[in-house]
Amino acid sequence: MTALFTFGYEGQSIDSFIARLKKAGVNEVIDVRELPLSRKRAFSKKAFAAALIQAGIGYRHLSVFGCPKPIRNQYKADGNWKRYERAFNAHLVIQKAAVAELARFSKTTNACLVCFEADFKFCHRSLVALAAAGAGSADVIHLTVTGDSADQRMRLAA
Repeated sequence: MTALFTFGYEGQSIDSFIARLKKAGVNEVIDVRELPLSRKRAFSKKAFAAALIQAGIGYRHLSVFGCPKPIRNQYKADGNWKRYERAFNAHLVIQKAAVAELARFSKTTNACLVCFEADFKFCHRSLVALAAAGAGSADVIHLTVTGDSADQRMRLAA
């Protein structure tokens, strides 16, 4: 049985991050950052992809699932998560074909949506996962450093 995982690399080394992915059985990372750059060099696109591939994990960058800059800027200015969710979900509606493709792909392999934030409750990757669940994806599981959490919203939406 496959799953659609989510995981943020905040506070982790590349080695601990990859070890956690492997422990969960992840086969493919889907980088959902609009711009896959990081102050932590190991998590910038080329280095990140190389480290994952060396560990036997595939890498895809899907910028279509990145948060558009105006939405990010508004959130930085006001910190209003509900407003952020509404704006980002409106963006995802426009990406319906990509969401459907992600849902189909998640049924064929253990894929993991990856970005920076450690707390999946305040990260756009959870919104992408919720949209994919609504389109019929595999069950969603949020990885953390200490464990994982099945997303009850996903189960209710499915």
